[in-house]
Amino acid sequence: MNKIEHIGIAVNNLNKSVPLYELLLNTSCYKTEIVASEHVNTAFLKAGENKVELLEATADDSAIAKFLQKKGEGIHHIAFAVDDIIEEMERLKANGFTLLNDVPKKGADNKMVCFVHPKDTNGVLIELCQEIKWV
Repeated sequence: MNKIEHIGIAVNNLNKSVPLYELLLNTSCYKTEIVASEHVNTAFLKAGENKVELLEATADDSAIAKFLQKKGEGIHHIAFAVDDIIEEMERLKANGFTLLNDVPKKGADNKMVCFVHPKDTNGVLIELCQEIKWV
């Protein structure tokens, strides 16, 4: 794992949360994106080299909606950039970590992603992110 790629924060409403985080971080939201497969709307902000992803559920049965119902708004996950997501997934599986998906899937911000189950990481949901390179 190379670095923290972003921190994901679950929010009830992007329209209210984006201005709050813009003011807090003294920066503008640089991208919004719908990830239909995950039933989530996202908004990205940058503070220096660090990124924050705000996540709003678009369906009551989505992972974000369930998180919000159980825990309320707050940090949902920490994402780490990797060079080779398949290799990193294999390394983690070989070391006993439970992955939430068997193959990487398309995520937000031009990334392939895979999540590591929080039961194996002291309650923290970890996301692996690999930039999709277009040829």
